[in-house]
Amino acid sequence: MTTPPQHPPTGRTARRLPRPSELRPLLRMARPDPDPVRRRLARAHTVGDLREIARRRTPRAVFDYTDGAAEAELSLRRARDAFAALEFRPSVLRDVSHIDTSTTMLGGPSAYPFAFAPTGFTRMMHHEGEAAVARVAGRIGVPHTLSTMGTISPADLAAAAPDTRRWFQLYLWRDRAASEEVVRRAQEAGNEAIMLTVDTPVGGARLRDAYNGLTIPPALTARTLVDMARHPHWWLNVLTTDPLEFAALTSWEGTVAELINTMFDPALNLDDLAWLRSTWNGQLVVKGVQTAQDARRVVDAGADAVVVSNHGGRQLDRAPVPLETLPSVVAEVGGEAEVLLDTGIMSGADIVAGVALGASGCLVGRAYLYALMAGGERGVEHLTTILTAEIRRTMALLGVSSVKDLTPDHVRLG
Repeated sequence: MTTPPQHPPTGRTARRLPRPSELRPLLRMARPDPDPVRRRLARAHTVGDLREIARRRTPRAVFDYTDGAAEAELSLRRARDAFAALEFRPSVLRDVSHIDTSTTMLGGPSAYPFAFAPTGFTRMMHHEGEAAVARVAGRIGVPHTLSTMGTISPADLAAAAPDTRRWFQLYLWRDRAASEEVVRRAQEAGNEAIMLTVDTPVGGARLRDAYNGLTIPPALTARTLVDMARHPHWWLNVLTTDPLEFAALTSWEGTVAELINTMFDPALNLDDLAWLRSTWNGQLVVKGVQTAQDARRVVDAGADAVVVSNHGGRQLDRAPVPLETLPSVVAEVGGEAEVLLDTGIMSGADIVAGVALGASGCLVGRAYLYALMAGGERGVEHLTTILTAEIRRTMALLGVSSVKDLTPDHVRLG
């Protein structure tokens, strides 16, 4: 007599023990990576991930200098909120089998529609500093901007990254002869463009720096001595590498606000822009434009390009949101001058949105500083892998195969 097959009660799934041959493909035990930098970067899939790594690895005062903004930090928060609130409008059934991310910025080629923004005191964040960032820029084919407050001279940066398109950001000092010397050095070092920053007549109230007692360079106080125990590698690198050398001054001992209020010229006006136009033969960019009316004024005074920026929210709190201001600036001067976008950019999708709304490219600042703090030059390299993948993916999902085909129809501001 044959025994009938046994079936589980209704609603229950039959179970069995898996065979070893079935388990073998599932067991993928990777060998631990002995390289600590590679290990921590492997966990970073977004700029936000790099920021969190940077926060853990860097002294609080240094991280806060990078991460913070002015007063209640409303300008920075609103800039990022504007990107978060925008809506992409994709077009389907488009051939996106090949994505062309190349474009032109300030009269030259760029493999992607972004450049690395000028940042001050960069070697304070990581001892490899601007040279590491500029080398990465050269390898992926985007421009790099050295700040007047950078921690390497224009000539030394040119030697470290000879194949990189280099721009120089300028603050005009009260001492015009000193400013003229800075411009001369930038030109001799092969910089293609001068980017004049115009939104710093006085220093913004960066309260995190005030609460942390940050000085440049960081002073050895009771608080910093305690911090040494928490971040020994950072302090070891600072104390065993060359002292901070600046792009445009020999040294400084004090706070950032004191430096701005002592050396920057609050009397800067359109006559000074005209003077710079007569002194500089390359591309002239004005950074810190926040209204269409001012864009018109500086272009009429000789600027080849403007950067719509509120200084990363680090100057005037409650300033206009650059992304929201961008369309009006493009409408006013876009046919006569290039328009770049800065402030709040934390992803490749943000870059795509800025270009769709009329910018020829975007400036990436804080994002690469987080990456630098997280892993030095390799951290910045990892950041570019994240950003370029996000740019390509966003373009493909929008149904756009080339940067030149991005239009305002692809974006709706929230």
